[in-house]
Order: sequence, then structure tokens, then C-alpha cells
Amino acid sequence: MSLQRLAEAKTISVGTKQTTKAVGEGKALTVYLAADADAHIAQSIRSLCEAHHVPVITVATMIELGKACGIQVGAAMAAIIAE
Repeated sequence: MSLQRLAEAKTISVGTKQTTKAVGEGKALTVYLAADADAHIAQSIRSLCEAHHVPVITVATMIELGKACGIQVGAAMAAIIAE
């Protein structure tokens, strides 16, 4: 799965708080996680995604993930949300 799918998704969450909430509520279909995100945050979302059976895709950098989300800053994580 590429970042193209994330960039074309109609509904996404961007950032740690929003993505964690979406996974916890069972709304996230796929989570994208930046490889350079804080290790503690990365482990936390990986564990949560595993518990909720949500696939995690690793992206090279926070800047790359932010651009795919259409924002001007980096993002540690983002998710495609079920509509």
C-alpha cells in the first residue's frame, strides 16, 4: 500500500491524538506511521493497532507523511478512516 492511497482517501485522521482515537474507536482502516516518529509513540500505536487488527504501514519520514496528508508540516502518524 502506498501513500497514494492515503492521499486519495476521502476521510483521514492526521496526528497522534486523532489517529489513536480513530483506532480505539474502531474507525481506522489502515494506519501510516513515520519511521522517524518518537519510539515510544510508535510502539504505543503499533500495540493498539495489533489489538484492533489494523494494518500499519511504515513511511520513511514525518515530512513525507505530512505531504501525503496535504499539510505543510510533518506528521508522526495518520489513518484512513471508514466512512
